[in-house]
Amino acid sequence: MTEQVARRVFDLDAYRRAHRVLAYAAYGSEVGTDAVTAGILKDGKGLILPRVTEEGLTLHRVDDPARDLVPGVWDIPEPDARCPVVAPEEVELFLLPGLAFDLGGHRLGYGRGYFDRVLGRAPGEKVALAFDGQIVEAVPVGPQDVPVDAVVTPTRVIRCGAAARTE
Repeated sequence: MTEQVARRVFDLDAYRRAHRVLAYAAYGSEVGTDAVTAGILKDGKGLILPRVTEEGLTLHRVDDPARDLVPGVWDIPEPDARCPVVAPEEVELFLLPGLAFDLGGHRLGYGRGYFDRVLGRAPGEKVALAFDGQIVEAVPVGPQDVPVDAVVTPTRVIRCGAAARTE
């Protein structure tokens, strides 16, 4: 299933255009990203991963996940603090996790708002990775929540908001 999501990500125009792509290390029931992160590096793009700090998320360039990742909060692999910091404005494509998603591009996470605080100041395209069963009619939305532009599942790409259509 995760390989199917990765193939759909690699087919996105936003992926082809991007030089820096943010991904994540999967936690719990989230879509795995090993195939995606390997593809980003293979394609010569900058792999950006988040690191949890007391202030929120910092974004870091990762050149070699085997060398650059350390156990972080909840033992989720994250970049070592020595990895170069990247400003959210420099990331052209954000690949995001979540627990549930709706067709309006709203994303339900774990409730801490880490990604939303970063996304609120980032112009890059925002794409959630999901399993088909994670698509629901509606998720709760707060004023700080930042919707995604698309949701990629193993079977489809769902365009959200004004560009809503299924590919």
